Amino acid sequence: MTDDEGDFPPGEGPTSGISVTLTAGTLHAIRERVGKRGVSAYLEKAAQRQIERENLDELIADFDKVHGPAGPEAVAAKRARLTGGASDAGAAA
Repeated sequence: MTDDEGDFPPGEGPTSGISVTLTAGTLHAIRERVGKRGVSAYLEKAAQRQIERENLDELIADFDKVHGPAGPEAVAAKRARLTGGASDAGAAA
């Protein structure tokens, strides 16, 4: 078994080198942000965020299958509760 075959959650376990192909523009933009030596760490964090988003999308899809999708009013109310703002359900219509 190689290091990348272990049962580690994203962001944990030993590091493993791979080859990644990026467009020149994407690589340039990354290097502009983090320099040449920060590319691997930047891509690691980006991959972790993408995995988190996909996991969240799966949870939402499962919830929607059971309960149906949330209506605009419910979303606005939850957003207001999370952000401390007033519910803006009328603007969602």
